[in-house]
Amino acid sequence: MPAACDSVLEDIEDIVSAEDLKPHDRQFVRKNVFPKVRKRNSQKNIQTDDDPPSDSIIPGAQKIWIRTWGCSHNNSDGEYMAGQLAAYGYKITDNSAEADLWLLNSCTVKNPAEDHFRNSIKKAQEGKKKVVLAGCVPQAQPRQDYLKGLSIIGVQQIDRVVEVVEETIKGHSVRLLGQKKDNGKRLGGARLDLPKIRKNPLIEIISINTGCLNACTYCKTKHARGDLASYPIEELVNRAKQSFQEGVCEIWLTSEDTGAYGRDIGTDLPTLLWKLVEAIPEGAMLRLGMTNPPYILEHLEEMAKILSHPRVYAFLHIPVQSASDSVLMDMKREYCVADFKQVVDFLKEKVPGITIATDIICGFPGETDEDFQETVKLVEQYRFPSLFINQFYPRPGTPAAKMHQVPAAVKKQRTKDLSQLFHSYNPYDHKVGERQRVLVTEESFDSNYYVAHNPFYEQVLVPKDPLLMGKMVEVNIYEAGKHFMKGKPVSDARVYSASITRPLGKGEVSGLTEEFIHTLQNGTNWKAHPSAEIPVKTPLSSWMALQLPWQQEGGLKILSVSLALLAVLVMFYYGGMKTEL
Repeated sequence: MPAACDSVLEDIEDIVSAEDLKPHDRQFVRKNVFPKVRKRNSQKNIQTDDDPPSDSIIPGAQKIWIRTWGCSHNNSDGEYMAGQLAAYGYKITDNSAEADLWLLNSCTVKNPAEDHFRNSIKKAQEGKKKVVLAGCVPQAQPRQDYLKGLSIIGVQQIDRVVEVVEETIKGHSVRLLGQKKDNGKRLGGARLDLPKIRKNPLIEIISINTGCLNACTYCKTKHARGDLASYPIEELVNRAKQSFQEGVCEIWLTSEDTGAYGRDIGTDLPTLLWKLVEAIPEGAMLRLGMTNPPYILEHLEEMAKILSHPRVYAFLHIPVQSASDSVLMDMKREYCVADFKQVVDFLKEKVPGITIATDIICGFPGETDEDFQETVKLVEQYRFPSLFINQFYPRPGTPAAKMHQVPAAVKKQRTKDLSQLFHSYNPYDHKVGERQRVLVTEESFDSNYYVAHNPFYEQVLVPKDPLLMGKMVEVNIYEAGKHFMKGKPVSDARVYSASITRPLGKGEVSGLTEEFIHTLQNGTNWKAHPSAEIPVKTPLSSWMALQLPWQQEGGLKILSVSLALLAVLVMFYYGGMKTEL
């Protein structure tokens, strides 16, 4: 279905720019224009497009389907975009077929994830759906052929999703890919107190920083998220407090590298964590996200104390990727295997029972059989209960894609061998018979159990009793599997209500502060950040008085230019001529 406007706008504010010719200038250069007589088309007023004209569309009345791939940071971005759209009147639907627009939030870590993203775009176009693209894929490579002509919202511009969606629904193609800055310094991204719809009303995902300090040769995410930019501690603590006031009982801290937090703003991760711990109510828990070894080494003592706190899960995700120093050097990981072992050994000693999760890449360019065997020995030594095994995929535009590749059959076999080793041991068998304290937060995939986590963030399945949801209870472990345990609530145990208030309902919008509601009611601008360089003109929903660009600040100038241009065109038309510039 053809769009009402085929040209791509780099920004909504650029529809009319300062460089455009003014009506007087057009009249002045008219002597250089050679008119050509055209026969009038008596059928010119017949609507040939199946779509209604863009000025007849009422934004905010449509249904939107949102699909997110990738990490918890991406999921948090998706929740923020859903919340803003719902706050402005759009209906967020789980049914892709009934949606008017698909918002596809992509991940660029692996080829399969990008393949799914590309296939979803094709499916949307075949189904005559409007499409808005988000996430790391279009941010990193916006000029890919399959993205041409489609609207894109950058990873730091998610606070402007309403604008992009409304323009896309009207038939325009809009791309917002800029960075947010304060006096030239890059900010962490969109402000944290925006409305959001949590996928799980009991779990709040907070991005503490975006980007990283590394330059890993296989990573494409750095191309999208950029260098490290951390949020101030005060903003993060306030977001956590707001979450608890909305019934959240579990907080996940996420980023591309949580261990690097604060290095760009003169602070560090332990300082942030101690401030957050003070804000956690009884019965609620905090889970720390992934950290690379180099940035945790200098904070080991403090991190051990924090991970031993009763309101912090004794869990840490530390990717090793390979147990070969030569491979790590080719990856530019900036640590050696001894560094990784030092971190793991220290935390295991100081935080008994801690869960260490890690990642491994099989078949990185140049990896020999001896290199791979070193990785096998590492897994045999530590018997990681949570191990993410990835077959290497060369990502276009990365240095590793140009290196000498390991044959596909070898990569596949190494991935299979390591997976078999991982499945050869059961990490939880020795815990049968234990009495554990668990926090219940979600439903299992098969809908037969509720899912809880013990203090080490190990998964415990409990009976599907609605009274347990969102509660912290004690259970007796009676069965163990590879990835989970099963527990039965103890009859005489105390039940903690983790939430300090009633949780929001599924699909209910979080963060509708008095300031934001006032913004909606009065049609004033909602800025992405108090110090954002680019002002945001936020359209209102269908249930508010719609404020179009020419009704906003500076709009009279745009309107006058538009009317003058229209007058010139009408003059030529009624002169029986059509001007070709």
